[in-house]
Amino acid sequence: MNGQIGSARRACIVSAAGALLFALLTVACSEDRVTGPTQTPVSSFSLDHGTDVVTVMNHNIYVGANVDRVIDAEDPSDIPILVALTFQELVSTNFPARAQAIADEIARRQPHLVGLQEVSLIRYQSPSDFFVGNPVPATDVLLNYLSILEAALAARGLDYQVAGAIQNADVELPMFVGFGGSGEPLFDDVRLTDFDVVLVRGDVDYSNVAEVNYQAQYAPFPEFGIIIPRGYVAIDATIKPNHTYRFVNTHLESDDQDVKESQAAELIAALESERKPVILVGDLNTPAPDGAVYQMFLGADYIDAWTRNHEKDEGDGLTNGHDSDLRNTEVNFTKRIDFILVRNRNRGTSPMGPAFATVWGDELGDRVPSGLPDGDLIWPSDHAAVIAEMRIPILGAPAYAAQD
Repeated sequence: MNGQIGSARRACIVSAAGALLFALLTVACSEDRVTGPTQTPVSSFSLDHGTDVVTVMNHNIYVGANVDRVIDAEDPSDIPILVALTFQELVSTNFPARAQAIADEIARRQPHLVGLQEVSLIRYQSPSDFFVGNPVPATDVLLNYLSILEAALAARGLDYQVAGAIQNADVELPMFVGFGGSGEPLFDDVRLTDFDVVLVRGDVDYSNVAEVNYQAQYAPFPEFGIIIPRGYVAIDATIKPNHTYRFVNTHLESDDQDVKESQAAELIAALESERKPVILVGDLNTPAPDGAVYQMFLGADYIDAWTRNHEKDEGDGLTNGHDSDLRNTEVNFTKRIDFILVRNRNRGTSPMGPAFATVWGDELGDRVPSGLPDGDLIWPSDHAAVIAEMRIPILGAPAYAAQD
């Protein structure tokens, strides 16, 4: 009897993963949706598309589950059950369906530069070898978020390429899947690898790529030797004809304030000598306007593009956070923690001109079908994306008036 229960529970886990892969095939074969019924056209942006205009998108695309329930486990023996709950939630938030909506928004806005966080690679191994030292890491790919998004962009005829990616956390943990014939617990292994990624539009030249992990790292399970590295990607991006910016994408630590502040200090120091205008995007896990890390960046001469926003009716620009299962039916954002920051120290110019910034993923019409039998609508991410069209003068360009 126990063997039958174990087989049923293992089959439930496997069938859930299979449903997700089936959803991927279903979504990939469906008709592309370029503009949703509630979306506003690009023409709502008021800047002329001159040679000093750059459009940037920043988005934490969300792993798809509340991984903090595992990180915050008080008893390590609870981890296999918590991993199983987290895996089931990840299945229910079906990234292949969410990727279609993200690709639609990129198609609509056509940003020069895109910074993405929580770009995940999910791998699987059955049976688990975690409790014998994990000699063989999981290699069976269930979901590659970057590949899925790239395919969705290509299906829309968009020319975007990966300019840089930094691997952050790479964590493999056991997942409870049932009981064996003698009543013994059965486990599989799930491996999550996290990346921050920079995409560039095809007409943007880029060079001088840096992919760096911070020295400051969070260690939630020191007894298992598990750490959570984070890092940043930086590139020189030339918006034609010849305006070059240092574009940087990062995701700072969320669970340890001291580590987060140390990471921010590392990044500020790494960019201190940069002479080109810097565009820094990311999920900084610090709230505006009072967060300590937010204030660190302001103190280092960074300007929050949202504070220069000329786009009407955008409110406070809150970006976080939807429920972890993405099924909340009311927008319950409470924080602005996702940013586009600019630092421009070129003499003879204002640091930046007007910005036209919006958030996306904070209106009920932004939800998409889950692609699963439940028929639910889900949000594209637990974070809203921030998109800004900006004028950032380069050396020798005319200064903008103070009111800009």
